[in-house]
Amino acid sequence: MGRYNGPMSTTESTSAPNAGAVERHSFPASDRPLGTPLGKSPTRVLFLGAGELGKEVTIELMRLGAWVCAADSYAGAPAQQVAHEARVLDMADAEALKALFDDVQPDIVVPEVEAIATSVLADAAAQGIQVVPSAEIAAICMDRERLRVLAHEDLGLPTTPYRFAGSLDELRAGAREVGYPCVVKPVMSSSGHGQSVVRDPSGIDAAWTEAQEGRRAAGEGDVSRVIVEALAPLDYELTVLTVSSSDGIVTCAPIGQRQESGDYRESWQPAAATGGVLEEAGRIARAAVEGLVARARAAGETGWGVFGVELFVLTDGSILFNEVSPRPHDTGMVTMASQRFSEFALHARAILGLPITPGHVALSIPEGAVAASHAIVVAGDGEAEFTNVAQALTDPNADLRIFAKPEVHGHRRMAVALAVGSSESDARARAAHVADALTITVR
Repeated sequence: MGRYNGPMSTTESTSAPNAGAVERHSFPASDRPLGTPLGKSPTRVLFLGAGELGKEVTIELMRLGAWVCAADSYAGAPAQQVAHEARVLDMADAEALKALFDDVQPDIVVPEVEAIATSVLADAAAQGIQVVPSAEIAAICMDRERLRVLAHEDLGLPTTPYRFAGSLDELRAGAREVGYPCVVKPVMSSSGHGQSVVRDPSGIDAAWTEAQEGRRAAGEGDVSRVIVEALAPLDYELTVLTVSSSDGIVTCAPIGQRQESGDYRESWQPAAATGGVLEEAGRIARAAVEGLVARARAAGETGWGVFGVELFVLTDGSILFNEVSPRPHDTGMVTMASQRFSEFALHARAILGLPITPGHVALSIPEGAVAASHAIVVAGDGEAEFTNVAQALTDPNADLRIFAKPEVHGHRRMAVALAVGSSESDARARAAHVADALTITVR
């Protein structure tokens, strides 16, 4: 169970059976008849990246009558399995991406990954295509340097002390200024790639090399700038899902999380914290998104969508801004169990121009209860097959999403367990039990 044996292949284009030709009618974002039933002129949405998060947003968009094409670098990606049409291409190839836009003729483009030719997104936005949340925001959030300057220097948000460096000598000088221990990251990377913790000056050379090898632009022959920042006395991390819509900006209840090597492994909502911490977390998240949306609107774009704002809570209770993802966040998968409208439903509604109010982001679990998610990471080389699912789901307060990614090579997140419990520890234990009870074979 869970093995993907669908019709996807290595061809460059697939369409749903009997989908037929779709006549296109373009409208400005402000007056487009968004979410119209499928017919002659549905809203046409193109996903750039078709992973498990995009799959859930695709389903929510289709429920509201949109037509969806899912593009990714490989065939059989999760969102491609449910979309009306699928494409396979290198999205960092500007010419290939332009050709895709010309062929699909989307009303809305949703970047779900960061390896994208952002210049093409800017051109699309200039032509009246709605880029989610905007071409400007996508470019800012892909670049740690631009994002940190906006957050700290323009918006005045609290961050760790930091410096930027474009050479090994500049990195050595920057590390001396912020002090040891420090963290070195490429300005263009994600999920912990290229990141190092440096305890003393002897580790700087290795950190520079790690950053260059782990940067997103690896293989292009250039040198990546890096950020070096002080290693803060971290107590825990929070994600605050923040939604920008036609009705304004609202925040969800903060989400707690556990990570390994920069990747999420567990999350829970609501996070256990004092009222002061939760209030300040919401304030910082809202301010960050307001700043980004203002940049989008100055460029004539909507800035609509879900943002995952990542925050550090220090041992003294103070809160620092870390980063922001301009799309649904991995840790937000818990909202499939905790909220009436998951982050995916909120994203779909927001980008279609529908209002998101405080009532839309409210928790749906009983007072005092907590929901949890547990990422199921599979190791091996080949196709993953899930069995023992019935035994894993005997708990009526637990659930499971199997992503059905075609193959595993090394380590890959292949599913997520969800649960609701009477406390954080109870919910996390229930979700972990689902993961542990599964039998997963890779061959």
